[in-house]
Amino acid sequence: MDRNELDGELSAPGAQELLTTTAMAHLAYTGGDGTPRVVPVGFFWTGSQVVVSTAATAPKVAVLQAHPDVAVSIDAGDTPGGARALSIRGRAEVRIVDGVVEEYLAASRISMEPAAAAEFEQAVRGFYDRMARIAITPTWARFYDYDAGRVPRFLQELAERQQS
Repeated sequence: MDRNELDGELSAPGAQELLTTTAMAHLAYTGGDGTPRVVPVGFFWTGSQVVVSTAATAPKVAVLQAHPDVAVSIDAGDTPGGARALSIRGRAEVRIVDGVVEEYLAASRISMEPAAAAEFEQAVRGFYDRMARIAITPTWARFYDYDAGRVPRFLQELAERQQS
């Protein structure tokens, strides 16, 4: 996917809404035993990277350092017609930081009232002495909005064949 197409998908209004107002995603990667994993994760969109934070000792940290190719799925909508999803493929860069990853706190502010976010921050600062910052740089993205007709190409082709 070229940079213009990638930027177009990531900047679509619905994609931006999912990236900036949703606190949960699914991270897919290849486990140390070679089998696939999909795990729910909190994330923060920096404008150019999806940042996931976790304990420095989490099993996925070492695996992602060895096998950085990942996929991320962010979705919303609870009816087939209202379903929206952003699929991202990219490479993860893992860095261990002292204390708490700042994007971890920023992500909490998306879904919490200010008082709850402040309480959460105090608790996590006392809990983590180190964290892993997993920065995923997109290399491919596709935004789907089923209600607006942004559907996977194979579904669009199938619908067109049914109409002819």
